[in-house]
Amino acid sequence: MKKLVVPHYPDEDSKLRATKLQVRRGGNCPNTLEVLQQLLEERGGGHDVIPYLVSCLPDAGAPATSTILGSFGAESLVDFSHCVYRANHKEPASSYIIRSEATGSRTLVNYNGLPEMTIDEFVAAADGVGDGAWFHFEGRIPETALQCIRYLRQSFPRASVSVEVEKPGREGLEHLAAEADVVFYSRSWAESKGYQSAQQCLSAQSGVARRATVGAGDTLIAGILFGLLCHEDWDAETKVQFAVQLATRKVQRDGFEGVGAGVTKCL
Repeated sequence: MKKLVVPHYPDEDSKLRATKLQVRRGGNCPNTLEVLQQLLEERGGGHDVIPYLVSCLPDAGAPATSTILGSFGAESLVDFSHCVYRANHKEPASSYIIRSEATGSRTLVNYNGLPEMTIDEFVAAADGVGDGAWFHFEGRIPETALQCIRYLRQSFPRASVSVEVEKPGREGLEHLAAEADVVFYSRSWAESKGYQSAQQCLSAQSGVARRATVGAGDTLIAGILFGLLCHEDWDAETKVQFAVQLATRKVQRDGFEGVGAGVTKCL
């Protein structure tokens, strides 16, 4: 991900000097895993929870791939063995963000030249993880994600599934919600459906996502998953309070480094 900070949003066919440039690894699920890894390290007491990344990456020998994997740290807890490495592809999916200092607006442009993961590739990865695991889906390609979830329901009945319902206008997200155990709804998606409050959205969606609980944001997702996976002693309110506290720490800084440091001791 590349983020340019500019004095104002540029006019078409104009030149403008940026005041700041940030380059870092992005991606909803990798971001969530980075924070979850911090929380697991903070928790200590052994690593009974093993986080996996199941994603399409460039060629295993590409410098970009080394950068992505290295961004989790030299002693990362994340297992990358179930990623799909695209031979002869050198560049990862990329996001370009232009942030205007004048208005605070953020304009996002995405590009992805990597072939997307197929259901057969997911089946191979899921079979390697096994039953009883927790699978989290970004919900970026609902048709494929739905196939993946239905495969899990059939083959691994003890698996848990969470999904993000985030982008307005993306067809099929509610079908994913209906199959999931936990659903994370974004504010922009809820507003696009005409909901005037979080309560109104959740009340209406409770009839769709019959088996699910709810929330939003990469860091908040990490907090909720940490609570669900590692703290059966926390009730639902405590899990949500922890995740909100974690997300509050995130919005006060750039990037994800140190977001989870010391936060579990604040409860």
